Amino acid sequence: MTPPSDSPLRTLSRGRVVLIGAGPGDPGLLTMRGHRVLADADVVVYDRDVARLLPLARTDAECIEVGAPAEGATAQDAIAMLVADKAREGQLVARLKWGDPFLFGSGAKEALFLHEQRVPFEVVPGVPLALGAAYAGIPITYPGGQDALVFLRGHESAGEAAPDVDWQALASLDGTIASYTNGRQAAAMLTLLIKHGRPATQAGALIYAGTLPQQETLTGTLAELISAGEAREGAALLIVGDVATLREHLGWFDRRPLFGKRIVVTRSRDQARDLVELLESLGAQTIEAPTFRLIPADDPETVDRAVASAGQYGWIVFESANAVSRFFKSLLNGTRDLRALGGVRVAAIGPSTADRLVGFGLQADVVVPESGTEATVRALESVGPLSGTRILVVRPHHDRADQGRPDAVRDTLAAELSRRGADATDVIAYRTTSGAPESAAAQDLYRQLLDGQVHAVTFTTPTAVQRFVDLIGREQAADLLNQTAVVAIGPVTAAAAVALGIASPIVAEPFTVDGMIATLVKALR
Repeated sequence: MTPPSDSPLRTLSRGRVVLIGAGPGDPGLLTMRGHRVLADADVVVYDRDVARLLPLARTDAECIEVGAPAEGATAQDAIAMLVADKAREGQLVARLKWGDPFLFGSGAKEALFLHEQRVPFEVVPGVPLALGAAYAGIPITYPGGQDALVFLRGHESAGEAAPDVDWQALASLDGTIASYTNGRQAAAMLTLLIKHGRPATQAGALIYAGTLPQQETLTGTLAELISAGEAREGAALLIVGDVATLREHLGWFDRRPLFGKRIVVTRSRDQARDLVELLESLGAQTIEAPTFRLIPADDPETVDRAVASAGQYGWIVFESANAVSRFFKSLLNGTRDLRALGGVRVAAIGPSTADRLVGFGLQADVVVPESGTEATVRALESVGPLSGTRILVVRPHHDRADQGRPDAVRDTLAAELSRRGADATDVIAYRTTSGAPESAAAQDLYRQLLDGQVHAVTFTTPTAVQRFVDLIGREQAADLLNQTAVVAIGPVTAAAAVALGIASPIVAEPFTVDGMIATLVKALR
C-alpha cells in the first residue's frame, strides 16, 4: 500500500532512483518488487523496448522515453544526469530497463554515476533475455549435459561485428552459448565458431520477439542459421547448443490455440481485463480500440447524494465496471464501509461489472450477461416482484451522438422498471464521448484492418459497436469488419452490429466472456 502523500514515510521513500529490470518482453515477467516500485514512482524513465509496461505506472506519473536499451556513451551520460536530477527534486524515479540492469546493459554505469553523485539508488533484478528461451521450449541448461553456460555480448554493443573474445576457447567449450544479437552479427559469430572447431551440424536457434505474442523461432544447424541470419533483419536471441533440439518436445508458448492471432477488444483494458487476460493466456495479441473517453458527469455530486441514502433501496443496478468504481469511491470515502448498503440486493450488467464488484468485496445477486432492458428486467423479476420496490440504476451517460441508436435501450432501464411498478431512479456516474478518429491509435487500427492484419474483433456491448463504427467510419467499418471475424457477446450486441451493416456477427455461446473465448478459438482454428 502506498503511504499518503503527506505522510513522513512517503517523504522518506522519495528522492531516490530504482533501477528496475523489465525482463525480456512479456510484461508478466516483471518481478513483484519491480511492479510495486513502478506503480508508486513519480517519474518513469524507460527504454523504448519496455514501453508496454507503462500501463502499470501511476496515471499521473511523468514518463520519459530515453531511446533504445543500447545507446551511445553520450546518451547514457545524459540519461544518468536526468534520473539524478529528478531524484534530487525529491521524486521517486523508476529507471525501467530492458532485461536485467546488470547484464550487458548500462545499469552498472548508471548506478556508479548515482553513487558518485551521492544520489540514493536501488537495483531490482530482471529476467534476462536468455532465460526467455523457455518461451521457445529451449532450456539453456539440461541435467547430465550442457553444464556450462556462456552469455555473450552481442547487440548490446550497438554494432554488427562479432565481439572480441577467445573464439578458439569458446568453440571448444562443451556447453550452451546465448547471445542477444542481430542477423549479420549472428552470422559472423556462427562463422567464427565453426572456423574454430564448433561442428557446423550442431543445433542452434534464433528467437525473434521472444516472450511476445509475435515470437518466431528458427531452428536448424549452425550452418543453416548463418544463412537464416544473413537473410533477415531484426534482433534475436541466438542459442548455440544441443539444447535447441528439445524445442520439438518442450515448445508450448507458440502452440497455444490463439497464438499469433490479433484480436481487437473494443473496450478499455481496465473494463475488459478478464477478456484480455484470457485472450493473452491463449496466445493472442490484443489490440485495444480507442473507441471512447471517460469524462466526469455534468453533476458529479449526484452519485454522492445517492450513496448517502443507498441503504434505503431494494436493488442497486450497475450498468458498467466504471459505474461500480465511481459509486464505491464515494461510498468508502470517510468513515463508511460496505455495511452502509444493509440488505440491498445488487445487480451487475456484464461480467466485467460483476468482477469489479468482487474487487470491492461484493458478489452480485444477479449478473445479466449483456446490456438490454428486457434481459435486465427479467433477471430482476426472477428474484422477486418489482412492484413498489425502490431501485437505483447507476449508469454512464453516452454523448448525444449515441441517442436513437441501438444501444440507447440502456437509457430506458429506469423508465421500464417504473412501468413495471418499481420506484426506480437512475444516476449518472460518468459520461463517455467518442474516441478521436484522427488519433494515432485509431489510424493505426484502421491500417491494420485495411491490411488484413486483424483476425477478429470482439464486441461486449451495443455501445461498443456504435463507438467502433464512429471511430472507423460507417461505410469503412462495415466493409472492413465483413472481411474478418466479428464476435458479439450476445444477441442484443449482435443485432446492433447487424443494424450498422455488419453482415454476419458470430454470437458467443454461452453469452459470457468464457463463451466468447471458446467461440473465438473455434472460429479462428
